[in-house]
Amino acid sequence: MALWRAYQRALTAHPWKVQVLTAGSLMGLGDIISQQLVERRGLRGHQTGRTLTMVCLGCGFVGPVVGGWYRVLDRLIPGTTKVDALKKMLLDQGGFAPCFLGCFLPLVGTLNGLSAQDNWAKLRRDYPDALITNYYLWPAVQLANFYLVPLHYRLAVVQCVAVIWNSYLSWKAHRL
Repeated sequence: MALWRAYQRALTAHPWKVQVLTAGSLMGLGDIISQQLVERRGLRGHQTGRTLTMVCLGCGFVGPVVGGWYRVLDRLIPGTTKVDALKKMLLDQGGFAPCFLGCFLPLVGTLNGLSAQDNWAKLRRDYPDALITNYYLWPAVQLANFYLVPLHYRLAVVQCVAVIWNSYLSWKAHRL
């Protein structure tokens, strides 16, 4: 409970910094889970650079983009009714999610040194499956998030759920 109160105080004092650091930390945790539980690399086979790349992506891309998107979405569709939450979820999943994945996957490929041609081939191969998998998880999560969670906690809630999603994305993005 004390940790939660400290998080709330930090979030109140420095919302943007805390959201970005939370996203980065949880992206890194997702990669660790991917490498250790999904890929079963073991500690000796763990690719620390890959984890640090995911942390940097969380801090430099995911946190700012998703956090900024939630603020824009709240301006586009103000309100917290069930209908407002449904509208936000539909816009989020129909517009934002496909664009976000279409940027995230090639960004990881570029950071991993893929050529433009290899990156394009990987995107064409992985994007449809990643988007379909997205739709299994995120519409229900986002509907609850937009209806029940205040704006300044949304990114943290999504990133907590996203530990599993980040594990999947890390595996998908690093699978050659």
